[in-house]
Amino acid sequence: MTSTTTIGTTAETPIAAAPETAEAAEVELLIGGMTCASCAARVEKKLNRMDGVSATVNYATEKAKVSYPAGIQVADLIATVVKTGYTAEEPAPPAPETPSAPEADPELASLRERLTVSAVLALPVVLLSMIPALQFDNWQWLALTLAAPVVVWGGLPFHQAAFTNARHGAATMDTLVSVGTLAAFGWSVWALFWGDAGMAGMHDEFRLTVSRTDGASTIYLEVAAGVVALILLGRYLEARSKRRAGAALRALFELGAKDVAVLRDGREVRVPVAELAVGDRFVVRPGEKIATDGTVVEGVSAVDASMLTGESVPVDVAPGDTVTGATVNAGGRLVVEASRVGSDTQLARMARLVEDAQNGKAEVQRLADRISGIFVPVVLLIAVATFGVWLGVTGDVAAAFTAAVAVLIIACPCALGLATPTALMVGTGRGAQLGILIKGPEVLESTRRVDTVVLDKTGTITTGRMTLQEVYVAEGTDERQLLRLAGALEHASEHPVARAVAAGAEERVGPLPSAEHFENVPGRGVRGRVEGREVAVGRLFDVLPEELAHARSEAESGGRTAVVVGWDGAARGVVAVADAVKETSAEAVRELRALGLTPVLLTGDNRAVAESVAAAVGIAPGDVIAEVLPEDKVDVVRRLQGEGRTVAMVGDGVNDAAALATADLGLAMGTGTDAAIEASDLTLVRGDLRVAADAIRLSRKTLSTIKGNLVWAFGYNVAALPLAAAGMLNPMIAGAAMAFSSVFVISNSLRLRTFR
Repeated sequence: MTSTTTIGTTAETPIAAAPETAEAAEVELLIGGMTCASCAARVEKKLNRMDGVSATVNYATEKAKVSYPAGIQVADLIATVVKTGYTAEEPAPPAPETPSAPEADPELASLRERLTVSAVLALPVVLLSMIPALQFDNWQWLALTLAAPVVVWGGLPFHQAAFTNARHGAATMDTLVSVGTLAAFGWSVWALFWGDAGMAGMHDEFRLTVSRTDGASTIYLEVAAGVVALILLGRYLEARSKRRAGAALRALFELGAKDVAVLRDGREVRVPVAELAVGDRFVVRPGEKIATDGTVVEGVSAVDASMLTGESVPVDVAPGDTVTGATVNAGGRLVVEASRVGSDTQLARMARLVEDAQNGKAEVQRLADRISGIFVPVVLLIAVATFGVWLGVTGDVAAAFTAAVAVLIIACPCALGLATPTALMVGTGRGAQLGILIKGPEVLESTRRVDTVVLDKTGTITTGRMTLQEVYVAEGTDERQLLRLAGALEHASEHPVARAVAAGAEERVGPLPSAEHFENVPGRGVRGRVEGREVAVGRLFDVLPEELAHARSEAESGGRTAVVVGWDGAARGVVAVADAVKETSAEAVRELRALGLTPVLLTGDNRAVAESVAAAVGIAPGDVIAEVLPEDKVDVVRRLQGEGRTVAMVGDGVNDAAALATADLGLAMGTGTDAAIEASDLTLVRGDLRVAADAIRLSRKTLSTIKGNLVWAFGYNVAALPLAAAGMLNPMIAGAAMAFSSVFVISNSLRLRTFR
């Protein structure tokens, strides 16, 4: 019975997380007014300059996660953000109602209205300017009339943000857009009123590149209006896509039941879920959602947890079984006693983990943020230099001006700021839908490097409970009778082996008779009377027939626990029980190998048991580490790391928590203990080892998407700036390219929603 004595060794206190600094506190702030990555970088920089404050600002989620010391108040943090030119507030508690659809969002609706009006007015301006055949006498004045509201009203958000930033001595993407479009519009107004462009019969034509022209007769109304409309389109698509990227997290919050039938004085009373307290008993009818985490006290049913875990097969539950809030009762009526409510439920903890992950930053994103923070001032200098060089070389003010405006407009670093957050939002959200919780962006880097995966045996590869495996009977003995008598006697015992024998017997032969005169013989077994026979189970027979002695020896060498069954003074058979291997574990090991990982089995059980399990799932004997005490699991992980390996650890028990924290990547089975889940980097909500392979694949795919986004964003700016400065891009083409660069990055991230 080795496998039962070493499982679940008592928790050691050193496993607990390091004590938190009593003086530190954390708050999450909603930041308003950010329009690009450089805005987020500015807010983050200002907050981090406060003594003892550590802040991370995420442009995609528009949130700041701030850790601050005792001497600072939340109001001080908000004041700092406001002084920087943005708004800040603490988020309101989530409302029970379903959040608005993206189309009902007021900010999105305002942006759509501004885009629609600007596009309708800008299109004729662009067509008139590009197609000489459409240019009637004094067409330029109609173009001015149509372009003015686009530049002034349509571009108002850019101008306001640029002005606010200028007051604080900063420049952002809005500065580039505002300066570029106002310069193009201002030049056009000057040319129309004080130059030759306002004369009847004036003609213009669209050019992809910059060419020498007479500045006094050149207007850029199509650039001013077209760029504003295109960037508004990019902003609108970006805002809508950001909401779609965060949809999985909102869906998690929406999963829970809204009200519940609580039992009060024997009657059912319908109350909001928020009023539930620990210990309350509530009724769940077929088809209803289970209101909160709890224990079944009455009824038998099947529970569909697919919304929470991704597992499509309903799980049978009976009195004594635990159930999770937001899962669906697919069978009979249940009465459940609430064990966790509100923010303590598994659903709330999942949502919190996902949100924390989405608010974090990978190392690659920190680099992008630093670049965004200095990018805009550099671009302004490049634009001035471009104007000066063109003017010096060609002497053409109009051509120099056009090239400078193209530089301003194409350089907006939107895509840089969105590259990591959007992929992270979609990837972690999709993971949550599949029962994979990624704790933070740093985890993604670890999954790429991992080459060895250490698998705890009990509860990870195996079910964690004893089951009846084999039955050996002496010649002339009926197997059904042996199981019937042994099961009846073992049913009266609480020992794990006895429970396994009783459950297996009942499953194979049906209802069992009752036992009389039951007696437990410490260390040797049990005996009693069943259906008139004196039955004994255990090690109560000193002499065994050769065939049964061989059967017992064979079972024990295979890592199973063997007990002898006999009656009326004679041994009649041997039953073998073991911690059963999960049906999916062998497939999971194959999938982990396919990812380039070497599986290692780690267990406290004896080597015979360990090698038997390893053989069943396809792990080589040389990769089995057995007879390891719980406190020594950390040393095993460190030894593997010392060999140059990057180690992932999969476990579920309290005794795995320290090893999970020590490993380069910790994966906790969600069916395990809170200590293991807290110590891990990835939590697998289902108790299926195949999800570990899915989690690593999803993490790697998310990381590759982030890197692909960043390569595009960096490459786009690096390639586009020289082209614009060299006069090879018309400012309107530059505006379109900049807008759709951001759309490309978001669309690429949204592909993660299809991960299977």
